[in-house]
Amino acid sequence: MTVRELRLLGDPVLRTECDPVTRFDDALGRLVDDLLENVRLPGRAGLAAPQIGISLAAFSYNVDGQLGYVINPVVTETSGEYDGPEGCLSIPGITADTVRAARTVVTGVDGHGDPVTVAGEGELSRVLQHETDHLRGILFIDRLTGGRRKEVLAQLRRAARPVSGPAG
Repeated sequence: MTVRELRLLGDPVLRTECDPVTRFDDALGRLVDDLLENVRLPGRAGLAAPQIGISLAAFSYNVDGQLGYVINPVVTETSGEYDGPEGCLSIPGITADTVRAARTVVTGVDGHGDPVTVAGEGELSRVLQHETDHLRGILFIDRLTGGRRKEVLAQLRRAARPVSGPAG
């Protein structure tokens, strides 16, 4: 296994929309293996390819014993509301209550290009949305509003971390 270095807030790869996967080859197989192995590390529920410096539309997840990955994911269904703490490996030490859909369905393909569908509720729903956002250059802090956003931005300023992305 190759433990991949995480890209942190301020790295442009985190703010760039990923390219769709079009080549289903050995290099993609290695990327999937790395995503799956690295998401198994303690404290990780999801990992998107840009978080390890690869601007391709792929992510892995590991929530409550459900381990998997999706390539070229699209959120096809959401319902309900789920408000709770969210953090990001690329923004260490920062968490904030974030509103997400309570149930999410993501469709995409596997490493052979065959269709896959992943449905999740609660934390898995949160992870599916969070990782799909990463592939569009969106971080969870971009989803925050009002006082929650102000507090996180203040924490980032205190930590002297660069802040980029949508204003609001």
